[in-house]
Amino acid sequence: MLENYFPILVFLVLGIFFGLMPLMAGMLLAPNRPDSDKLSPYECGFEAFEDSRMKFDVRFYLVAILFIIFDLEIAFLFPWAVVLDEIGMFGFIAMVIFLGILVIGFIYEWKKGALEWE
Repeated sequence: MLENYFPILVFLVLGIFFGLMPLMAGMLLAPNRPDSDKLSPYECGFEAFEDSRMKFDVRFYLVAILFIIFDLEIAFLFPWAVVLDEIGMFGFIAMVIFLGILVIGFIYEWKKGALEWE
């Protein structure tokens, strides 16, 4: 029985080896000459002008959440479209309800002004 798992073990060992080999080669062979420019804080090509722990506007997070929601919608639509013939009318109605809930949420966010950027 263990001989069935031997190829998996070999695959894992080789995968770890080929994953760690470039990292170790880079650490051993790369020159390490830090200077003040390399060790300074970097922000878009110029010196940082504010504290890095400043508070972000909540709209950044809201846009990220909206993106995740509508990205997941697409992730559900692809498998549904592939098996639509097999699941029939029940699957179609379930997806219409799902999309309806998402559209209602989208309209709510639109009316609240969450998609407007000042």
